[in-house]
Amino acid sequence: MSKKSHPAKPQPYHHGDLRRALIETALQLVTEEQDWTFSLREVARRAGVSHRAPYNHFPERLDLLAAVAAVGFERLRDGMLCAMAGVDGSEALLVAIVRTYIRLGLENPALYRLMFGPALSVSGSVDRPTVARLAGAEARGVLVSVILHGARSGAFAVSPKNAEDVALAAIAVWSATHGLTMLAIDRIPPPDLLIDAMIERLLRTVVTGLRKPRARSAASREGRTQP
Repeated sequence: MSKKSHPAKPQPYHHGDLRRALIETALQLVTEEQDWTFSLREVARRAGVSHRAPYNHFPERLDLLAAVAAVGFERLRDGMLCAMAGVDGSEALLVAIVRTYIRLGLENPALYRLMFGPALSVSGSVDRPTVARLAGAEARGVLVSVILHGARSGAFAVSPKNAEDVALAAIAVWSATHGLTMLAIDRIPPPDLLIDAMIERLLRTVVTGLRKPRARSAASREGRTQP
């Protein structure tokens, strides 16, 4: 991953929550550099503490990166919840959170890669750090709640009493959303395809696929295929 050059000035540490200060400093480095190959020593220098101080809270660099990723998942969760405020209807809710999800991913590509990529995988293990895994589950829970809302209201062709069916529907939507986010981050689509157009097409495909057959037919007849 290419590294942008930015001046890294130490920031004096003036308050008592060292753990939070280290996480915020590391998050700032990820955002500025669009990279996470910095050392704990660099984080300590930027936070204005001794080079040994981070080890009191993060024995390994991976532990700090996992905490940064957890903040990313918290922002994703909070962003989707805010997007849902005042929105009625399952389809409208789904549209709101998908648009927010993609926007947040594109705003900080390095953080998004850290959240979902292999950097948090422990060598020789498929497990990811607990703090990141739990925060990710909470963010995913927002999507699951919207799918469940649509299932219970009869808007989506998903059985509300079948946990596996709900989970599979959520994974399908998540896969499409995550896939477009990563394609856009990596600049894979042709440059003449605007991101807004791609998002709208994805939304039409996803929402239409979730609708019950009768709802799909009615929407088609009425020309309401767009969410």
